[in-house]
Amino acid sequence: MTFFEFVGAYWWLVFPLGAAFGGSVGAVAKNVRTWDERRRRDRLELARIKYGARAAATDQAAATRTEVERTLARHDAVNARWLRYELDVAALIDYPLITDMREPLTVDFHRARRDAEAARPDDPALLLAEPADLAAYREAVRRYETAFDRAEQEARRRRASDFSPGEQQALLRAKRFLALAEDPAAGHAERQSAYRRATRELEGLVVLPTAATDAVEQRIAGALGAPPAAGEATTA
Repeated sequence: MTFFEFVGAYWWLVFPLGAAFGGSVGAVAKNVRTWDERRRRDRLELARIKYGARAAATDQAAATRTEVERTLARHDAVNARWLRYELDVAALIDYPLITDMREPLTVDFHRARRDAEAARPDDPALLLAEPADLAAYREAVRRYETAFDRAEQEARRRRASDFSPGEQQALLRAKRFLALAEDPAAGHAERQSAYRRATRELEGLVVLPTAATDAVEQRIAGALGAPPAAGEATTA
């Protein structure tokens, strides 16, 4: 039987075979579409993960940088508060306990200050690379802030109350002499004498940091080193 005779005899097979073949083609096409859709979703998910991780890393880096800057600023702020006493003799006269190393709170403050300085790297960028170092530095600054607050509050509370009436009068005189020494309207000899008398009044009462005396002497250096003007007498 030839092919054409077979087709003529069994023409009715065209319908089930055609349906079966068409179904197979349709199933394949559907599977291809499903596979394409899955692949597209996978690509989108991979892109989301990739760029999401990159964005998260960028956000984390920015947050860490902000934390480093904030911690450095807090450290500098406490240093500035301490430098007020380091450089201002008048402030030390008002609150002498802030430099009295016999006071436990003062000792704690100075220890915390040293620890904070030791934890602060010369290059702040190092804190960005080492989270553990940043955490240790942040904690050291927190302790420094707390210790200084406590020491300053106690110094302000007690002021000069630990001194005898005679010593308190000496502190007041020293403050007046110091104001005169820094008065540019006063004569050179008068300023020189006032400064020397101020330091004598403070001997044994207030510990003057070197930075404080250097700052005062720098401000009145012209008076300390200048010869007396005509008609002025140098007094001791």
